Amino acid sequence: MFEALPLVLILLISSVLAVALFRKLRLPAMLAYFLVGLALGPNTFGLLPDTESSREFAEFGIVFLMFSIGLEFSLPQLYAMRKKVLGLGGAQVALTLAIIMSIAKLSGLDWSAAFVIAAALAMSSTAIVSKILAERVDLNSRHGRLSIGVLLFQDIAVVPVLVLIPALGIVGANLTDVLGLALLKAAAMLLFLFTVGKWLINPWFNIVASQRSRELFVMNVLMITLLLAFATKLAGLSYALGAFIAGMLISETKFRYQVESDISPFRDILLGLFFISVGMLLNLQQIANHIGMVLLVLVSFIAFKAAVVALVVRLVKYEWGVAIRTGLILAQAGEFSFVILALGVEQKLISGQALQVVLAASLLSMVIAPFLIQYNGRLARKMVRSYTRNSGQVVQDIDDVGKHLHNHVIICGYGRSGQYLGRFLREEHIPYVALDIDPTRVLEASAAGENVMFGDAARRVVLDAAGSARAKALIISYADNRAAMKILHIVQENYPQLPVIVRTVDDSNMEALREAGATEVVPEILEGSLMLASHALMLLGVPLHRVVKRIRIFREERYQLFKGYFHGVSDAEDESLEKQQVRLHSVIVSPGSYAIGRRLADLQLESFEVKVKSIRRPNSNGTVPNNDSELAEGDVIVLLGQPTGLTNAQNALLIGRVATK
Repeated sequence: MFEALPLVLILLISSVLAVALFRKLRLPAMLAYFLVGLALGPNTFGLLPDTESSREFAEFGIVFLMFSIGLEFSLPQLYAMRKKVLGLGGAQVALTLAIIMSIAKLSGLDWSAAFVIAAALAMSSTAIVSKILAERVDLNSRHGRLSIGVLLFQDIAVVPVLVLIPALGIVGANLTDVLGLALLKAAAMLLFLFTVGKWLINPWFNIVASQRSRELFVMNVLMITLLLAFATKLAGLSYALGAFIAGMLISETKFRYQVESDISPFRDILLGLFFISVGMLLNLQQIANHIGMVLLVLVSFIAFKAAVVALVVRLVKYEWGVAIRTGLILAQAGEFSFVILALGVEQKLISGQALQVVLAASLLSMVIAPFLIQYNGRLARKMVRSYTRNSGQVVQDIDDVGKHLHNHVIICGYGRSGQYLGRFLREEHIPYVALDIDPTRVLEASAAGENVMFGDAARRVVLDAAGSARAKALIISYADNRAAMKILHIVQENYPQLPVIVRTVDDSNMEALREAGATEVVPEILEGSLMLASHALMLLGVPLHRVVKRIRIFREERYQLFKGYFHGVSDAEDESLEKQQVRLHSVIVSPGSYAIGRRLADLQLESFEVKVKSIRRPNSNGTVPNNDSELAEGDVIVLLGQPTGLTNAQNALLIGRVATK
């Protein structure tokens, strides 16, 4: 133990310092682990021994990586994106495999090594791509959705690869028989687990969770993961396949997010250990001796993979600019590349110069990836002139419509919520323009006569073209907080007087969005709950006016724009319920009123805990009040406050004194 302790300390100190540095440089942490493995491994300083036990321990990192992928795997999401996933993703993986295997075979490698290399290079980094696209609010863009669709298929494609590689490692066996048997075993195991296993796992997790012990819950997750990994290994398959299946099984339970939260510390540490073990495989001497080959493979691989993805995207009728952006985003190796290469090394399918060149090129491609993804738009516009013209044409088309609009509403997003909103605005004869980045939706809606334009509302030039400077309100109708924050930032910088209403899923981000400049935030869950409550109360016999009153009071507590209402005869009942609620009250400045010729600041209405909401004047739609506003005969002052304060403020306006205080 004491002999091992210095090694553990060296490993921990090196990992902490390297990960902290790479986080500071905004580079993936996995690259830091590679660097630690490279620096401390047997081919450099030799501080970490390359023993069988350390390699086996590092396999647990692969197990938990695959478990996490299985846990995040969503069959509904897969079905929703089936065309992009199966069409684009299938074509990309198949083309990449076929071409790289052919090149590797022509280079003198056998079919097994060629398959390992091709399968590794067919993968892209889900972690890097999804993280950067989310930060750039590009997940819902065309190139973003296409990239995620291809990545989903790559995650699926890993499963047969993990079945095939151990089968290829069996020496002297008939390849067709071995592969057929391996696929049969995998199919039988998947069928058994997703019928019998799915039926067993829910009640078992309920029993464990009912004990209310976090330690027991975590141990149970570890037990199921390692048990299935061991079962697949016994069946002649790989540990990783069993872990992936375990993740998929648990993802179907209601404990999915709890599992993800509890297991993440183990996963990240063991995953770091796996990437350290991959770094230990790198031999700087061999890489230095073949640096020209490494750089040639790197450049060729990035260009080839970007070209394959772009070609596939272009074949499904997307423009070249979008195709090239998608290609640049996916033009790197991924986490699974190293899982596949490590499995190939374990099965003795690949080694020596070929392994070192492919490992180094894959690693460098991931270092370059953040920069390619960050500047994919600029690169696409430089490479495809028509994409720049199309982008400019989009803005021009919006400007042609927006320049004729005044006091209109801008709707960001024209999904179901945006379309319902547009319908209400049309019925009220309120002009609007809607912006959406789904070309199919825009084409169909505009063909039906609706005022919707193709454009990204998170770009300032698009908001300018839509007439934001002359707009009466802007409404973000899709529930994406990152995108909403980006739009709010643009609005606050350029149109600070423009009111913005934001839709969100729940009320957890209401304050953050308001602080960012939202005039009001409408949470879906909250409004759905109010509608549910109103229907339930009416069904239970509660009078309509009381239901409306309850809903109004609740909204006053949650929304700034709902604070206050004009009191009527129907509000006379149950007055005790509302005596502390703020309401609106209109005061007409009649001839001889005390307020005529005086400024609001002189009247000090705030001393009655009353707020002036607006001042309506003859032949005017109303003005926004301020302390210097001078009142005149015929003005209608709309006040907000509690009943007593409103009475006192009215007396102050009309006769200059307070009757009761």
